[in-house]
Amino acid sequence: MYFIKEHSSYTHEVKQSKFIAHLCPFSDFQSLLEQLKDEHTKARHFVTAFRYLNEHNQIVEHSSDDGEPRGTSGKPSLMVLQGVDLINSAVIVVRYFGGTKLGTGGLVRAYSDAVNGVLENAQFFEYKKEKSLQIEIEYSQLRLVEYECELLEIVILEKHFDEKIIYTLKAQEQDMDDFLEKVQRVVKVL
Repeated sequence: MYFIKEHSSYTHEVKQSKFIAHLCPFSDFQSLLEQLKDEHTKARHFVTAFRYLNEHNQIVEHSSDDGEPRGTSGKPSLMVLQGVDLINSAVIVVRYFGGTKLGTGGLVRAYSDAVNGVLENAQFFEYKKEKSLQIEIEYSQLRLVEYECELLEIVILEKHFDEKIIYTLKAQEQDMDDFLEKVQRVVKVL
C-alpha cells in the first residue's frame, strides 16, 4: 500500500470540457473540497473518491458522482486509486462542461484519465503500519534513548518529567520493535 504527502493537480480536456483532478492526503480532503468549491463557482461537478485506513486497520472507501450519471465518475475515479493501492488519500475532480455531451463511456474515460494524470505527477510513499507506546526511563538513560529514537526515526510525541521520564513514542512497527530490542535493558514499557 502507498500514500501521498502533498497536494497535486492535473488538467485533462475532452471536447472543450475541463476535468481538473486534485489529489491530496485524506486529512486535507474536506478543507480542499470547500476551497475548490469557493474557487470554481462556475464548475458543474465536484466528483470525489477517497480511501483511508480506520483505527481497526480496515480500508474505508467512498465515491460521489455529484450529479454526473450514476457510476460514470466517482466509481471510475475510486477504481484508479484502488488500482495503484493508494490509501489515506483523496481525489477531487472539478468539471467544467464544454457544451458537448460525452456519453457514459466518454465520462468514464475522461474521469479515469484525469485521475491517472494526477497520479503520474504524485510522489508515492510506501505505507508501513505504525505503533504507539509509552516508556519509562531513568534520567541517566535519557541520552541513549533519544539517540536511538533519532537513529531509528522514532517520533517522541510527548515527554513527561517527574521522578522518572515518561515518553510517548510513535514509529513504524518494525522500527519500534528494533528500538525496543536495543533499549530493552534501560526502558520499561507502560
